[in-house]
Amino acid sequence: MAHPTVAAAHTVSAAFVASAVARLTPAARRRVLAACGIAPQVLGTADARVPAAAFGALWLAVADELDDEFFGLDSRRMKVGSFALLCRALLGHGTVGGALREAQRGFNLFFDDVRVELESDPPRARLLLHNRIQPLALRRFADETLLVMLHGLLCWLAGRRVPLRAGAFAWPRPVHAGEYRRMFGAALDFDAPTTSIEFDASVLGGRAAPGAASLREFLRDAPQSVFLKQVGAAAWSERVRRRLRRADWPAADDVAREWGVSGVTLRRKLAAEGTSWQRVVDGLRHDLAVRLLGDRALSLEQVAESLGYGDARSLHRAFRKWTGAAPGAYRGS
Repeated sequence: MAHPTVAAAHTVSAAFVASAVARLTPAARRRVLAACGIAPQVLGTADARVPAAAFGALWLAVADELDDEFFGLDSRRMKVGSFALLCRALLGHGTVGGALREAQRGFNLFFDDVRVELESDPPRARLLLHNRIQPLALRRFADETLLVMLHGLLCWLAGRRVPLRAGAFAWPRPVHAGEYRRMFGAALDFDAPTTSIEFDASVLGGRAAPGAASLREFLRDAPQSVFLKQVGAAAWSERVRRRLRRADWPAADDVAREWGVSGVTLRRKLAAEGTSWQRVVDGLRHDLAVRLLGDRALSLEQVAESLGYGDARSLHRAFRKWTGAAPGAYRGS
């Protein structure tokens, strides 16, 4: 069985596992966890992870139990086979935008409690979710799941990974927020009025790429395969974050040389994941700053030094840009 502290290369936060089985009866929950090789104790372990393949199997098992590809989250079931039917309907559209609007209409027919909206205001486009599911934990998981499915569809329609410029989430930062960097990129905003993902509007005018062969590939074990591809897609940005955690804050070209690639290659790999070197650096600094500012034994100068800034004024400017508040005000709140 998957151990609560499993650290495989392709893993998924146990927070998703707990949410996935939340609508099952206790007996059904025990049954599907056992069938998928997931230890029940992971449900109560905040930092536990499970192999991605086990989570994929869990999605299928829960869908079979409930006849619902959306985990029983909406008051109307998304019956097994709905996602595949929707994807087949998208093949008749000539542009990515036309197909994505058809997907929007399809999801809005499937669900009663969640509404998808596609908004284009060049140079930006956004997919917004209007969600009335209660309680908050289930609403959050519904948004997480549907955003990943929508982004997966967008990438499939475009024939490439479409970088996300930003993600906004209508809830406080969860304990598994680190997972969001892999799913939605580094520019994340929590406690937002509406949940959304933002991308380049020019993608919508492109020719829709899918054909019958790519449809068969895309639908293999869908929809959970789409989720797993999105969750596991940001290997280079995660690798950069791990390297930066050594706290010497090297330059991009220096790290590229360490890894035996050119600086251009490293930047291209990060761009393909919808991020950049500076966005990864800023995201990590933000996360560390929030944690370090909670330790009142550290002066602002010490926090700034730990984050690679030359002085507290640089930290002040960066933190105000990230949060709208000064570090001292945040510490005093």
